Amino acid sequence: MRIDLHTHSNRSDGTDSPAELIANAVKAELDVVALTDHDSTEGWREAAKAAKKADITLVKGIEVSCLLNGKSIHLLGYNFDPGYAPLVTELERVIEGRNSRLPKTLERLRSLGIAIDESDVHRWSKNAVATGRPHIADALVELGVVANRDEAFEQFLMPGRPGYVDRYAADLFEAIGLLRDAGGRAVVAHPWSRGSHRVLTATVIGELKEAGLSGLEVDHNDHDAEARSALRYIARDLNLIVTGSSDYHGTGKINFDLGCNLTDPAQYHRLLG
Repeated sequence: MRIDLHTHSNRSDGTDSPAELIANAVKAELDVVALTDHDSTEGWREAAKAAKKADITLVKGIEVSCLLNGKSIHLLGYNFDPGYAPLVTELERVIEGRNSRLPKTLERLRSLGIAIDESDVHRWSKNAVATGRPHIADALVELGVVANRDEAFEQFLMPGRPGYVDRYAADLFEAIGLLRDAGGRAVVAHPWSRGSHRVLTATVIGELKEAGLSGLEVDHNDHDAEARSALRYIARDLNLIVTGSSDYHGTGKINFDLGCNLTDPAQYHRLLG
């Protein structure tokens, strides 16, 4: 049983439509795939229709943008009620934060001599609920400023780079509680990527479990063998579920192919069974 619990469509910053994502999941010989777009459930309906036709199990999910002690942390949520009002309100605030920083980011890029405007970016974000940095990166590639998304982030869009603008994100503890209260399960995405190990210590992860956290995404391309081993130990010590996934974005993220990391069926059934 091949299970991938973290993927994105063009309703956030992936390049596949939800239906194309399902088709590609079938080609990758997956039995179960989760659609976890950033801060939105917009793609669920199309993906569910395609999954039913293709006879593949779809897990309806989300990846919520969160903060912990000033550090960006992403939280995966599964099988929750998308109409739960407090969660809807918080996601609307996060999405507004994404959209509102676009003009400021473009102003900073133009101050660097880059001729870019909102129409350049919206060509790439037209299907998305919110316009994010990956869409700006795609516009920079099209304009010939950089070669790919990674280069755009490295030169301009990461924290500390000249085009970076901060935005609103949910408090991590509160987001876990909202997903729990909405009937869902919460898993920290790639918990030790991009320096997150500095705030997501074993002690803090234990506190997150007390707040309702269900698991850790251990097997992810951003984690080397040492990080995976340490996270697996923490998860075992705290009786947290261990997941693995691709974090697939279509052509928007290189070497994150569907099924490159998988969730053990026993862990999947612990999470969603």
